[in-house]
Amino acid sequence: MTSPAATLSWSSSSWLHSFGGCSNEASESSDKRLATVVIAQKKAKKTRKIILKEDMDYLGKKGQLLDVKAGYYRNYLLPMGKAQIVTPVLLKEMRMEEERIEAEKKRVKEEAQQLALMFETVGAFKVKRKGGKGKQIFGSVSAQDLVDIIKAQLQREVDKRIVALPEIRETGEYIAELKLHPEVTARVRLNVFAN
Repeated sequence: MTSPAATLSWSSSSWLHSFGGCSNEASESSDKRLATVVIAQKKAKKTRKIILKEDMDYLGKKGQLLDVKAGYYRNYLLPMGKAQIVTPVLLKEMRMEEERIEAEKKRVKEEAQQLALMFETVGAFKVKRKGGKGKQIFGSVSAQDLVDIIKAQLQREVDKRIVALPEIRETGEYIAELKLHPEVTARVRLNVFAN
């Protein structure tokens, strides 16, 4: 009777011979193949670079560039129309739009500075009110009164919400502030006198 190990070795060598290979050469080459080490790599993170089309509380502001997971973009942001993939053409358009907005902001600020200079060089605006005892006047001078005077003297429309006036209940000289731009404030003198 033959041993199981002898049967196994004979059957494996006969199996190799059946494919046309020599047992010694085949075993050496198979040993080389088995000696090769395979190193697994981490799974690549699948993200997409996007730009938001609208403000999202938990993600970012409109126009912000973000990296989000591909599935989140594909399954939520894209169907809802909240974002789009960033492309070179889109980046160029964004840069051009930012430059246009900056130029517009600069123009508005310069216009406000010129208007402030004009208001400050006018001198004092004169306000007539009916007089009372001493320096007192009847009623008070309001922001609307100053807006009306500016319109009459300078032919300029000014919104009364940008006018900051101290409380005026007596004759005298006062300073009013016109907030023409977030960075530009014009100081205007008012001469209040009784007639």
